Amino acid sequence: MAKATIKSKTGATITIDGSDSEVSRIIVAFESTAKAIDPTFVQAKEVAAKTRTAKREAKMRMGASDLIVRLKEESFFEQPKSIAEIAKALEEQGFLYPVTSLSGILLSLVQKRLLRRKKADGKYVYGK
Repeated sequence: MAKATIKSKTGATITIDGSDSEVSRIIVAFESTAKAIDPTFVQAKEVAAKTRTAKREAKMRMGASDLIVRLKEESFFEQPKSIAEIAKALEEQGFLYPVTSLSGILLSLVQKRLLRRKKADGKYVYGK
């Protein structure tokens, strides 16, 4: 037989006698009820939820245009680069984009005047 003594926040002392499984079941039920009523537990739960939300937002995936702008900020475009070179740089960072999808994104960045485009040797290159 197992025996447990619980002291509540109100000061009441509860003694439980029974088998190991009965005592553990009663203790778990008591703790879950106490946590549900305890305002500090509720506040801690809210803080944990806010932290999870913040982490989720931080992990949100950046789009290809955001990644290309980040490359520009890192001075990647000091020398003009082809679409294949841009795709390779993104791939080195762990982002796989086919060249065909990057062409439209690069064109929109050129139209927004975030990048410049010119033709060199029959191919377009992109730079500052």
